[in-house]
Formats: sequence, structure tokens, C-alpha cells
Amino acid sequence: MEVILNYFESIPSSHRSLILVLGITFFWLLEGALPLFNFKYKKWRHALPNFFFTLTTIVINFALAFVLLKSSDWVTATKFGIINWLPEIPLWLYVILGVLLLDFIGAYLAHYVEHKVKPLWMIHLVHHTDHEVDTTTANRHHPLESLIRFTFTLMGVFIIGTPIGIIMLYQSLSLVATQFSHANIRLPKKVDDILSWVIVSPDMHKVHHHYRLPYTDSNYGNIFSVWDHIFGTFMKLDRSRLVYGVDTFPDKKENGSVTGLLKQPFHKYRKPTTTPADK
Repeated sequence: MEVILNYFESIPSSHRSLILVLGITFFWLLEGALPLFNFKYKKWRHALPNFFFTLTTIVINFALAFVLLKSSDWVTATKFGIINWLPEIPLWLYVILGVLLLDFIGAYLAHYVEHKVKPLWMIHLVHHTDHEVDTTTANRHHPLESLIRFTFTLMGVFIIGTPIGIIMLYQSLSLVATQFSHANIRLPKKVDDILSWVIVSPDMHKVHHHYRLPYTDSNYGNIFSVWDHIFGTFMKLDRSRLVYGVDTFPDKKENGSVTGLLKQPFHKYRKPTTTPADK
């Protein structure tokens, strides 16, 4: 564990980029071999706006990386935060707790708040208006959402007391986990169900991308599904019933346009609807 932590404390930017590229490439190819849905779309054309938002996310996170570094250095030096206030524990448990809690504050909690606060939902909407969810959807976030997520991650660093090695490990795991959970792949149902008790599986996360409530407001997990199980936000829906997007924002052309998506947070609020069939 010490070797792993030391590696992520000084992981080169080129290695982080490699994780991103290899992850997308692997799941892109797997989607061709084990598709959940046979989308009638031009895969590259669909991917372009998603890649644009992946790039903006990278730029924003890179520009603000020094804030995370300085903050993690401070909590480490001052022994501030939950995991630094605990009695002495094995390094492996220290790392696991750090990753778990960072997943809760930096991802689950951020995601939950984005769905409950109207202005934040309008920003997060960009991620939900993809009508063909695949592995490229994972990083389809409006630049404003990248700032929101960064703020929650930074808050997590101070509350938890995570050193930079755990932060970089978490972000690398998060990258691969979200590519996996968004990938348009069909795992054996039993395998997917078993996985969903520990991590966010593809079928579990696809429920979150269903176009109507109450499913849109469920399964907020990022890496670990434990938070959804603990807080009662876990839901199931047969994958044959899945319809992607948001029913109150049905314009597929606008939802596939970079310009349209950049403007989307500034539309008038339109809450997703619930129909009797979905209740």
C-alpha cells in the first residue's frame, strides 16, 4: 500500500492522461463487443461534444490543482481532518477510509445536492441530456459543474484530512469507475447485481439516466454504491425500460450541440416529470 500511495503522491500528468485515454479506448471497444443498446448513431459524432466537455474538465482541474496540493499539504502538516484524528490505524485502512469518505463528500454529496438545488440541477442537466449514454458521457460536465465538483472535493480534503496521494488515487479510480458505469455494455444480470452491492455497476447507474422521476433522483454513487444503500437512494429498473435524457428537455439536436449545451444551464427551470407508470 505504501508503494501505491508513494506512486500517486507524485503521479506524472502523462500517466493520468494515459489512464483517461486507455479507459475510454477499452470501454469504447467493449461497447462494440457487448452492447446494451444498439444505438442508431454515428459514434464519433456523438462523442465530439462529450470530448469537448472532457477537455474543459481537464483544463479546469489542472488550473486548480495547486489549490488541492496546498490544501492537502496543510491538512497533512497540521494533522487536520477525520482520518488524522483517529487512533493509529494500519496504512491500508487509512487509505481505504480516505478514498471512501472522499467519494462520499466529493461525489455522492455533490451529486445529491445538484439534483435538489434548482440552479445546480440546471448546470448538471448537461450531463443528463445525453440521449445515447456511453463511456464518453462519463465526463460530459458543463464547466460550471466542474467548478462545483471541485469545491466539494476541496471541502472533502479539509473535512477528511486527505493527503495528496489519496486524492490522486481517488481521482484515478473515479475516472475509470465512471467510464465503466456509463459504458454502453451488457453484463450478465447476476454479475451486475452482485457488483451493485459494492460498486456502481453499469445497470445501476443507467437507472439514474432514465428520463423521468423518480429514477433520475436515485443512484447518485460515483465509485461505491454503499452510500446509496445507506441513505435509501438506491433504485432498480429493468434495463429494457430505460429511456435516456430528460423528458422536459427533449431537443436532441440542441442536446448534441456544444453551443446548445453551454447555454443549457441558463434555460428556465423545467423539472423532470413522474408518470403513473414510473411510480
